[in-house]
Amino acid sequence: MKMRFTPLKSFICSLFLGFHQALACEIELVIAMDVSRSVDQYEFDLMRSGTANAFRHPEIIDMINWMDGGIAVSLTQWSGLDKQRVMLPWRHLQDKSSIARFATEIDQMKRAFRFEFTAPAQGLSHAFSMFAQNPTQCERKVIDLSGDGRANQGESTGQMASLIAGLGVTINGLVIRGDHPDPLEFYVNDIQRGPLSFVEIADGYDDFPRAIFQKIQREIAPLYSENTPKLR
Repeated sequence: MKMRFTPLKSFICSLFLGFHQALACEIELVIAMDVSRSVDQYEFDLMRSGTANAFRHPEIIDMINWMDGGIAVSLTQWSGLDKQRVMLPWRHLQDKSSIARFATEIDQMKRAFRFEFTAPAQGLSHAFSMFAQNPTQCERKVIDLSGDGRANQGESTGQMASLIAGLGVTINGLVIRGDHPDPLEFYVNDIQRGPLSFVEIADGYDDFPRAIFQKIQREIAPLYSENTPKLR
């Protein structure tokens, strides 16, 4: 079936033209965090602290220090149709001090939205648009999208993910199980896209800290991780 290009999809394609610059590091990583109405404050706190502590883990620090040029990373929060906000713009992590500063910024991050629907297609398009704002162009572009449910608003998530992946971006999912219907199938079929892509599973929010650490570990160095995913 031929894909219909909406204005949003046409805008995404236009952003691709700005990607042809000198490469300065291995990976550009956008962490896209679901803060829709299904996420209560306790769960948000777990996501925030779990993500911050993942960057404090000695294995993550060693990986970033080992990589030529370090990594570029940013963090956004997403929810409904027009509810996306960059919380931490691009940071170039190259050593222990820059990594520690980034982890502290995550700890201090506020919540952008509370009572909105779930529109992952718009969350993905927003995350993709952030690559054009990064002054440090890198070898790989990865979107790390987490959430606890299926789409209930917005464009086709699968079509949006395929469009973005077709422009050279890997999309990985972190699905937080516990909702009904189970969101795992949605994340595997409609979000996961691109080379070495995968879906990390958290068995509820209490398992999120473990899952986000393992996910970031796999994203930073997929060719060297014990959990290297299969090509999709």
